[in-house]
Amino acid sequence: MTITVAVDCMGGDFGLASTLPASLASLKRYSALNLKLFGDNTAIEQGIAKWPASLRARCEIVATTQTVDMGESPTGAYRKKRDSSLRKAIDSVGEGKADAVVSSGNTGALALISTLVLRPIEGLERSAIAAYLPTSQGKPVLMLDLGANASCSAEHLQQFAMMGSALAQANGISTPRVGLLNIGEELGKGNDTYKQAYMLLEATPSLNFFGNVEGTDIYKRTVDVVVCDGFVGNIALKASEGLASMIKSMMTEEFTRFWWTKILAVLSYPVLAAFKRRVDHRRYSGAVLLGLSGIVIKSHGSSDATAFAFAIGRAFEAAQSKLVDRLRASLANAADATPSSALPSGSPVEAPE
Repeated sequence: MTITVAVDCMGGDFGLASTLPASLASLKRYSALNLKLFGDNTAIEQGIAKWPASLRARCEIVATTQTVDMGESPTGAYRKKRDSSLRKAIDSVGEGKADAVVSSGNTGALALISTLVLRPIEGLERSAIAAYLPTSQGKPVLMLDLGANASCSAEHLQQFAMMGSALAQANGISTPRVGLLNIGEELGKGNDTYKQAYMLLEATPSLNFFGNVEGTDIYKRTVDVVVCDGFVGNIALKASEGLASMIKSMMTEEFTRFWWTKILAVLSYPVLAAFKRRVDHRRYSGAVLLGLSGIVIKSHGSSDATAFAFAIGRAFEAAQSKLVDRLRASLANAADATPSSALPSGSPVEAPE
């Protein structure tokens, strides 16, 4: 089955310098992948001119005249940037011309435009940002929400758990363990929302609910899926990124402090290189905006070609595994087995005035 991924070539801090090399690497890696490249027609044509003809044949360039800036207002981007590479790439998924979209552009604009164009899956109130994080066990852990929803109800957390479980299943885990991120493992911990969420998750037959987990459990991979609201999730993510950056900086400083530590650095290079690979955030690039009727992948704004290529791969694999169909099935099964009071009816998303 051929998968077509729409690429916002102009988004992110590096634009074409990142997206085009990543596109080339992805075409080489996935023989069933076709790409729609959205952006400056002339620049893209020049950028792919030296690619092998067989790979260029699997690309379609879609010319756009606008770009959404990284600091631009999401509502402004929605209203005024209808011919932007970001908007046109999302539109192609809504029109059925692409199976997924990937962008490293403005996160707020991507989330808002995707929600308004693609619409939430019936039965869902909120979409959520889900991403994989490295762990000490060698296998990544899926965590959501990482910033799409600063304030959530217990029902929203239940839906995040079902979406996360479906994504983990799409990635090969038959019965993923789901944990609720909390300030303690014991029953009854947390605020009223998290106490209610615990009861809902425990009562959802389609979930393999583990119980509460703490922040230390994330990187131990105590569970396969960690669920929280976007306020907590984003802080946890940024704190983790900051810690990783600090450790890298401190190790570099210590290994270059004296002549003999520099020699030790050379001798330790194989170990240091293996450590770097294990914690390299680029290998986990590609957060999924779950809950929409199309597949939307967000790569970090500072993504280089390596990171963006992993994000394209995430989009290809999500489309190939029919992620949206899995989400719909998971919600339908939960609705059949869960009291109606536990699943709120979806509220329509209104376009900003």
